[in-house]
Amino acid sequence: MKLGVYNAILHDRDLPAAIQVVKSLGLTGIELNSGGFLPSTHIPTYGEILSSDTARDEFLGLFEGTGVGIAGLNCNGNPLHPKPLIGDAHASDVRRSIQLAQRLGQDRVVTMSGLPGGEPGATTVNWVVNAWNSAALDVLDYQWDIAAKFWREIDRFAADHGVKVALELHPQNLVFNSADVHKLIELTGATHVGVELDASHLFWQQMDPVAVVRHLGELVFHAAAKDVRVNTETAALNGVLDNSFRRIPADEPRTNLGGDEWANEWPKPSAWDFVALGKGHDTAFWTEFLRALRDVDPNMWVNIEHEDVSLGRIEGLEVASKVLREANAAL
Repeated sequence: MKLGVYNAILHDRDLPAAIQVVKSLGLTGIELNSGGFLPSTHIPTYGEILSSDTARDEFLGLFEGTGVGIAGLNCNGNPLHPKPLIGDAHASDVRRSIQLAQRLGQDRVVTMSGLPGGEPGATTVNWVVNAWNSAALDVLDYQWDIAAKFWREIDRFAADHGVKVALELHPQNLVFNSADVHKLIELTGATHVGVELDASHLFWQQMDPVAVVRHLGELVFHAAAKDVRVNTETAALNGVLDNSFRRIPADEPRTNLGGDEWANEWPKPSAWDFVALGKGHDTAFWTEFLRALRDVDPNMWVNIEHEDVSLGRIEGLEVASKVLREANAAL
């Protein structure tokens, strides 16, 4: 498999320095953020690359001789957000990322399905966690109409540019499990919209990432390597849907998600945490994960996403890359 790093954790340094980190880890790819929730820090000449061959060639020249290449683009966001300030901006980022991918010789763009409001005129998103009542299904019917229209258009746009769009199966999005993937494909007839298989979001939902890869097969276009540890004592009391997050005030460091929305502080104690590879599931599991992905596409990128707050930026990448390389060697 082709192994790399999603670059968000390296946004504290410039692209040449980030490339050197990836190389030092024994990996060969870097997935570049190109919009959505996070800025395109490592693509400062984004606009120029879209229109100028010289700008494009200068950017690609940064990778020459390094042994590290671009491993896809990533614009995770909410293109269906009911506030135009967020939804329209993130939808534009998806379209621009597809155009940028084509310009850079890339054929994969990672993002999320998004989540609309619950009814016409809504200004906030509405994630139906458990649709046991008819009103909840009414909300879902409304949301799927919006999603189908958007993703039908994006699928055609991506096909025209020779790019495939990989949706991360992330909770608080309309598409977060296998059934949702099939429904989206059925509603849109999509041929260029599929899945980014990030195992971490499947673990805490009690899903089996290997079984999901085997089940979805060629609908899996791209993959992320991130682990989860379920903290059983807290999970036993609060379950994995615990909402004990803390709002971070303006005078503390915080991450903007578009408009006036911000990332919250993780619950303390938490029912589950994102952790580096090996701290939730051992190398044997990751070997089987890679084996399933290889059976779908042996040239698929599998990129480490580091969000383990107990480890430093480089420390976490070192822990994860060691496990991922050992798993790959065991195939």
